Amino acid sequence: MRSGEHTLGDHVSRRARTPEENRPHRPAVQSDMFIDAVEDLAGQFSLRPLLLRILRRAIEMVGGGAGAISTVDEGAGTYRKEADVGVRCQEGQVFSLREGATGAVVTKRGPVVFDSYSQVRSGHLSPADRDRLHATIAVPIEWGGEIIGACVVFSTDPDTRFHDEDIILMDLFARHAALAITNARRYAQAEERSRQLAIVAERERVVRDVHDTVARALGSIMLHLDAMDATVIGGRTARSASEATPAALAAHIDAAREAAEAALADTRRTVLGLGPAVLDAAPLEDAIALELAWVRSTSGLRTDFVVSGKPPESVESHLRQQALRIAQEALTNVVTHARAVSVRVGVMYGPLEISIIVEDDGVGFDAGSGGRNRRPGLGLQGIVARAHGIGAQVEIESTPSWGTRLRARIPYELNNRGDESRSDAPWRVLVVDPRPVVRGGLTRLLGCAEPDIQIVGEIADAREVVDAVRILDPHVVIVQLRMPGLDGARLTSYIRAASPEISVLVNVDDYSDDLLREAVQAGARGCIDADLDGPALARAVVAAAHGDVLLSASLATPRHTQDQTPEPLTEREREVRALVELGLRDKQIADRLSISARTVEKHVGALLRKTGAPNRTALARVVPQQPHR
Repeated sequence: MRSGEHTLGDHVSRRARTPEENRPHRPAVQSDMFIDAVEDLAGQFSLRPLLLRILRRAIEMVGGGAGAISTVDEGAGTYRKEADVGVRCQEGQVFSLREGATGAVVTKRGPVVFDSYSQVRSGHLSPADRDRLHATIAVPIEWGGEIIGACVVFSTDPDTRFHDEDIILMDLFARHAALAITNARRYAQAEERSRQLAIVAERERVVRDVHDTVARALGSIMLHLDAMDATVIGGRTARSASEATPAALAAHIDAAREAAEAALADTRRTVLGLGPAVLDAAPLEDAIALELAWVRSTSGLRTDFVVSGKPPESVESHLRQQALRIAQEALTNVVTHARAVSVRVGVMYGPLEISIIVEDDGVGFDAGSGGRNRRPGLGLQGIVARAHGIGAQVEIESTPSWGTRLRARIPYELNNRGDESRSDAPWRVLVVDPRPVVRGGLTRLLGCAEPDIQIVGEIADAREVVDAVRILDPHVVIVQLRMPGLDGARLTSYIRAASPEISVLVNVDDYSDDLLREAVQAGARGCIDADLDGPALARAVVAAAHGDVLLSASLATPRHTQDQTPEPLTEREREVRALVELGLRDKQIADRLSISARTVEKHVGALLRKTGAPNRTALARVVPQQPHR
């Protein structure tokens, strides 16, 4: 070790200022400052402001005059200045790990102390800064056993020396800097992932819209070509040749050209993010009436149109566009595939939603037969995908030779209903397991079985989970029961304490494991094992996300209370239970009782715990307990 350089445990031989002399704050004041520093970090994800707060607090706590925090990339052999205070601004600059106090920290794999900055090898600060900096202390910022940065504090007082106590304090701030750096990186990754998902969703919407427009136009063009062919053949055989006039053929050509031009215009509008031109200045029912006119002109089908109810004073243009697209695609399917004689369309305005109904008397189809009578599914799949993407419901009924009926229910508040179904976004799942093969297998199974499940993270170290939960906000966390260092039961309690609304599923190898009961008592919603296939695993995840408990009553009940009298229900719990038995979801119950949906979820959880019911449905079969008098 070079002269003047110290590490934790070394003692400075010369007489230096005591810690009390060096720092004007007493321990109690220092504790308050440290608590303030921790509170400053709450809810912050932007890296530089976080690091500046940590750095200023660290400088103040150890009695320094300047400092810097850097992030380290050992693979590249470099470090990057992220924040500095009291020295010439070098934020954003990258330096070699062979120089500076940060380089010394990485080389030693631990804290270093210099009596003078002049002892720092290849220090890169400017001459003006070097002349006024003296004692220097630097500690590593570590995460997951790796050095991801360094925190450095300089003294501007030539009489100041740093001691072991200062290293301990600096290490505390370095831990919070590690959390800040890791959380900021995860937040950035989550933001990028969300941005990519939004891009994919928008691309899918554009593809569906282009498909609808092009399919409608091609269907119209084909019908006009068929009519031209029938006119020519009819004029040559059953009819007089005079009826197959150029004017009749020209009319069909003009109609086909008009359909192509309209499709081209609508496709361009779709790519530019605009709605259908027909909705620019017309209400929805008028736009659908024009679609029915197109159906009559191209196919000769009899049409019937019914509008009931009164639309709200203002209907979002996005809702009208989506409702029209659904009606267009349904009518295109009828014209192209149904071989129907008539089609009936209904638009019904309800208090909470608008319903679009399209019925035909065509050949129908059997979705399960796979035979020749099965209608091509791309159009219907497009309708279902479009409806699902905006939080709408679609019901399709069809019988061979008896036609098809489609009903779409579209809520007025698209993608903003706030209920527990969360159809506006995928179910977010965090997978926790120390084994890469298991994490990868769960991710693949869920991704293949359920497109609406999004894996937001895979974590091997259980100690990182609580921070990841706060950043990634998953609906469900899948936790391995037996993990080194921190078992699934304790981790479940930490997750539930940090975010009570999150559901935890425990991945078990043995259902008789005593630790499983502890995990359940800590708040786990259920358990899964290696025997589940993809669909079963996806069903378990979605059920847990909805708040259902996937456990037997005996497992959910502590052993020492199984033989005791069940805990009675409170008055509010009985009210919630009655509404649950009616089939109402949490948001609907919350509206009825004028409480929040989260409060309803807590009451439902208490009901399941007190009654021993494994899920909401089973509540109806459990005899209610009366309160003590």
